[in-house]
Amino acid sequence: MKSLVEQKVLALNGDEAVAYAAKQADVDVVAAYPITPQTIIVERFSEYVANGEVETAFICTESEHSALTACLAASLTGARTFTASASAGLALMHEMLFVTSGCRAPVVMAIANRALSAPINIHGDQSDTMAQRDSGWIQIYAENAQEVYDSVIQAFRIAEHPDVLLPVMVCLDGFQLSHSVENVNVFPDEIVKKFVEVRRFPKVLTHEGKLALLKLDPENPMTMGPLAFPNYYFEFKRQQEEAMKNALEVIRQVHDEYARISGRNYGDGLLDYYYLEDAEIAAVCLGSTAGTVKTVVDELRAEGVKAGLLRIRTLRPLPFEGIQKALENVKAIAVMDRSMSFGGYGGAVFHEVRHALYDYDKHPFTVNYIYGLGGRDTSPMQIREIYRDLQEILEKNRVETPIRYVGLRE
Repeated sequence: MKSLVEQKVLALNGDEAVAYAAKQADVDVVAAYPITPQTIIVERFSEYVANGEVETAFICTESEHSALTACLAASLTGARTFTASASAGLALMHEMLFVTSGCRAPVVMAIANRALSAPINIHGDQSDTMAQRDSGWIQIYAENAQEVYDSVIQAFRIAEHPDVLLPVMVCLDGFQLSHSVENVNVFPDEIVKKFVEVRRFPKVLTHEGKLALLKLDPENPMTMGPLAFPNYYFEFKRQQEEAMKNALEVIRQVHDEYARISGRNYGDGLLDYYYLEDAEIAAVCLGSTAGTVKTVVDELRAEGVKAGLLRIRTLRPLPFEGIQKALENVKAIAVMDRSMSFGGYGGAVFHEVRHALYDYDKHPFTVNYIYGLGGRDTSPMQIREIYRDLQEILEKNRVETPIRYVGLRE
């Protein structure tokens, strides 16, 4: 696909790609607290503010909980808001994640995925965001720095869409993406501003019986995030679920519009497919691991093995029907999890994929591979071993060990 707009190439790591995209997206308020490996994001953005490159209010808070609280308040007044975090910082935000989504505040947040303590580990796995997957936030997982840049820009359009109005996390693997420098094609500032547009607000009926824009305004008083007793609370939560369903189509539409301008696409915006049309065995994964898996799939294809890959780009909302369709002809599936669900019989992604396939007519063999915790490397040789396991499963016509660990000393 050819780009409709001339772009320039910058050497950026994933964190810098986030900051650059946020700078171009005409953000009004950034509130943040530093934590490895996302600190570079807010450091770079603070430099843009100090240099006068953006007209953004930058708030240095005393904690991540306060940072998200500030973003929530600013967003409800109508500001376009952004923040970033990781690991324990995201965990500290836990309460405010639910408040932000429940208030329908379209905050965009980048997460440089990092392991959770204890023991302390500053390296990358996806335990932090997997622990928050039911907090009401849209979750997008990027494969490389280019997709990080593209996804942050798209996230503002998705979050602020009147049919969605939900916060969005753009997730990038700590150090593998956050600190690795790659060539990133970037737009001129005016193209990004035109794409993200000026924030739009739906009209709602106030307690005074007037139609007013959905934002805090002294001229049109309204309450957001009020006390809701049992006779109303349930309905609020149901509305959030409808917004998530709406987001499936909005994410596709925004992705496709962006692809036409940029010349870059990531599957359909929800799922990224690689040699799945005739695949007999396939892996399912999220994030930067997909790049290595694709290389292994290329090698296996050259050897005559019908291998494929499904990369889940959007975990929330879960593209349930898309997963079924993508894997409908695959006979054995390896679901790769870079986090653990202790006592849950497999990792979070395994649960999601197996759940999607349960009511489907075909039931492929599905095996869970937990890998890369605490930033441990997963080599191409180990990924080849996963595909070799799938071939053996087909030969034996059974799964002997449903939950497996990659590169673990036991």
